[in-house]
Amino acid sequence: MDSKDAIFTSDTLIARSPSVELGSPSMWPDHMVGQPDKPVRVLLIDDDVHLRMVIAQEIMNDRRTMVVGQAGNLKDARKAIRQNDFDVMLLDLNLGDGDGLELIDVMKSQHPHAEAIVVSVMETEEQVLRAFELGATGYLVKNSWFGNYPQAVLQVANGGASITPSLARRLLQRYDKKPASDPQVNTGTTDRLSSRESEVLRMVAAGHTSVEIGVQLQISTMTVNTHIKNIYRKLQVRSRAQAVRFASLRGWF
Repeated sequence: MDSKDAIFTSDTLIARSPSVELGSPSMWPDHMVGQPDKPVRVLLIDDDVHLRMVIAQEIMNDRRTMVVGQAGNLKDARKAIRQNDFDVMLLDLNLGDGDGLELIDVMKSQHPHAEAIVVSVMETEEQVLRAFELGATGYLVKNSWFGNYPQAVLQVANGGASITPSLARRLLQRYDKKPASDPQVNTGTTDRLSSRESEVLRMVAAGHTSVEIGVQLQISTMTVNTHIKNIYRKLQVRSRAQAVRFASLRGWF
């Protein structure tokens, strides 16, 4: 086996299978993050060894993504975060020796540009909101996302968000019932969003990447990112998830 087609993790050798390709790198736009010669690096944290191996193999079967490290508990996860360079962290919440959510803060302090996707059997709205508030950009429910982990990784790596569809629907239904005067909403002075910024924010909430938004609105990706930065400034937030939550609680959409 060629060394470039396999990596060692803390548990086993995860090999790329040349005969199995979950993605289609040949059709992947060259301006997107995650190319076969520079795949998105993933740190996988889950205390279920079997599930971790399944997810790791899925990720390695797509040439645009690769696993660079694994951990099964909080202690090993902190060490893995410190020792590995990665772009996306796939994170289980229940690690046996503590709550996995605290690892998002650890990750953000050491790898501020990395993204976190929670993978959990729990799917309460409160748990999801808490994960997003801490900086996660994805939330997937276990046993309902097999075959799509590379897609989720690529989506958040390219500026989008990834959330299990059924859970996203429940969150939207919950927001529809929220009064605009919800006390959790920041009541500080903010500039009202322009019609274009509101349109961009709606598409961000739907999980579209900057590239996808640019294509649909017929504007450049750079212009989309400028709108997003203006949204952050006006709403006084630091992430897409926080911007979406702010606008939803205000009843803007």
